Amino acid sequence: QVQLVESGGSLVQAGGSLRLSCVDSLYTFSSYAMGWFRQAPGKEREFLATISAAGGNTAYAASVKGRFTISRDNTKNTLWLQMNSLKPEDTAVYYCAARADPNGSYYMADFRFWGQGTQVTVSS
Repeated sequence: QVQLVESGGSLVQAGGSLRLSCVDSLYTFSSYAMGWFRQAPGKEREFLATISAAGGNTAYAASVKGRFTISRDNTKNTLWLQMNSLKPEDTAVYYCAARADPNGSYYMADFRFWGQGTQVTVSS
C-alpha cells in the first residue's frame, strides 16, 4: 500500500517560487510512477506533471512546462515539484498521486493512491 503526504504549500507573491514535497510513509515508493495534479476552486482537477518509477522519464502539461519541474529520490521516498515564476492562476490545492506501474501517465484514472493535498496561493 501507499500513503502519500504532501507539504510545502504556502502563500507566495507572483513571480516567486515554491517546492512541494510528497513522502510515501510506507516505503513502497520506488515501485510506482508518480504525478502531480491540482484543483482550483470551481474547476476540475488537472494534470501537471508525471515521472516514471525510476525517474528517467518526465512529462508536463503545457501550462506549466518550463516553469515546473518534477523530480524524485527513491532513496528518500520523496517526490518534489519545483514551481518557479508562479502566477495567480496557479492558485489551487496541489495533489501528488501514485500509479501502480513504472510508467508515468497524464490521466487521473491511472493513479490509484492520492495524498490529501496542499494549498498553494499566489497573490498578485
